[in-house]
Amino acid sequence: MGTVGTALFELRTAQKSAKGVSLYSRFVNRPAGRYLAAGSYGMRLTPNQVTLISAAFSFAAVLAVAFGEPSWGLGLLVWLGLAVGFAFDSADGQLARLRGGGSAAGEWLDHVVDCGKLTALHAVVLISFYRHPGHFGTGDRGWLLVPLLFQFAAVVTFFGGLLTEKLKPRPAPGTPAPAASTARAVALLPVDHGVFCLVFLLLGGGAAFRWAYSALGVACVLFLVAFLMKWFRELNAVPR
Repeated sequence: MGTVGTALFELRTAQKSAKGVSLYSRFVNRPAGRYLAAGSYGMRLTPNQVTLISAAFSFAAVLAVAFGEPSWGLGLLVWLGLAVGFAFDSADGQLARLRGGGSAAGEWLDHVVDCGKLTALHAVVLISFYRHPGHFGTGDRGWLLVPLLFQFAAVVTFFGGLLTEKLKPRPAPGTPAPAASTARAVALLPVDHGVFCLVFLLLGGGAAFRWAYSALGVACVLFLVAFLMKWFRELNAVPR
């Protein structure tokens, strides 16, 4: 217990900047990940093992959406699997910092799992819309375009954000972390993965899920346009 308590104390002082992070990730997911990272440290797990645990929870939820019958009970289980997987996704990086830093292979594995999860989630929503048109009100096949558009916007945002961080100059050592904006943290809630997970609680609601999912999809498209303009402007200002 002493090891876990010490790990928790050290993790509180080893957090990444909250800039560009939504309220959910800052006040729910990161703290949950901190406890999971401390527990994983006490169990002598490696960051890669924690990443695989995250993948197991997330992809179990993905398979449940693809093959299960939509219901309120299934929605609760799917949300729980995704939320726990997301918390472990935060824990792997925190555990790596606690152990003195991660590896290139670990970062690669983390991003591959994230991209696979993101792509698969929208694919299984499409499958569920197709398999259960009566439940979701998706008899008009035009609704099947919604998960495809959502998937496109989410994947491009994910890739664009990663690439931008790789191409931007790294801040000089000792540079203080930029201050986090509460207004920005609230504005980012519609595109936070934790908020996206919550929509699956409506899986038994049929049309309610369809409309809530579609609303988040529209938000994702709008944020993609804003992000692309912002990232291009930032990279265009980088000296050659």
